Amino acid sequence: MGKLSIALKEAIVKAELYPLATASSSGLPNVIPIKLVFIENDNELWLVDNFMTKTLQNLQQNPAAALNILIPDEKISYQIKGHTRIETEGENYNRMRETVLKANPDHPAKSLVIMHITEIFDCWPGSTIGNRLDN
Repeated sequence: MGKLSIALKEAIVKAELYPLATASSSGLPNVIPIKLVFIENDNELWLVDNFMTKTLQNLQQNPAAALNILIPDEKISYQIKGHTRIETEGENYNRMRETVLKANPDHPAKSLVIMHITEIFDCWPGSTIGNRLDN
């Protein structure tokens, strides 16, 4: 199981847009930019579904996903892989929705995608690219 380091948490908070990759059950890939990612704990991220269509369909078929954290000016790029589950009701969903709507009432906050982190990799070009960071 992957565990977020302090440096990675700081990068997640600082990043402005997060490419999220999924694949259908037949392996057809899909990548979208998402804006809202919350750190729930060292092993779990919350991704807010405001406008996901193909991504949600993919996650329903295949719960594996990869999230990129990218801050080019600081030469930071991480890949976080994990398994997801989708919530559209309950305590977690309600807490996410309240937070999102307080910040921007125009966001639909349709569902909560909970990512359980399995692996974390360095993705910045150089001698450490591809190194696993969560062991």
